[in-house]
Amino acid sequence: MRYITPRKAAEGLGSAHEGTQHHWAMTVSAVALTVLTPLFMIVVARAIGLSQEQLLAYFGRPFPALITALFVIVGMVHFIKGTRIMIDDYFQGGTRKAAIIFSVIFGWAVIAAAVYALARMGLGAIVVL
Repeated sequence: MRYITPRKAAEGLGSAHEGTQHHWAMTVSAVALTVLTPLFMIVVARAIGLSQEQLLAYFGRPFPALITALFVIVGMVHFIKGTRIMIDDYFQGGTRKAAIIFSVIFGWAVIAAAVYALARMGLGAIVVL
């Protein structure tokens, strides 16, 4: 018979030794998104109807650029962690690995694209298509 020590029971790590950490990371990112989402909506609402030059100047300012960057980064990290849980629950074998790789690459690609676009706007570079 196996006994659990009081310390082991209090740690609450479970068999994978990371469940509590993941739960807290998701909780913290959810709370951060609760604050960032209304701020991001305000930033976007103020940007509606601006010309391209005005839009570049608007996102060249620190507050709109910072709120947008934080919203995208925190949101996509939350997405990556959330999809990992769903993938672990519903996929098996090679499909699971491929889905995890795809979701992580997708999430970080979105973050990279958003930060790159904000940096271009913040540095005053005009995008010519």
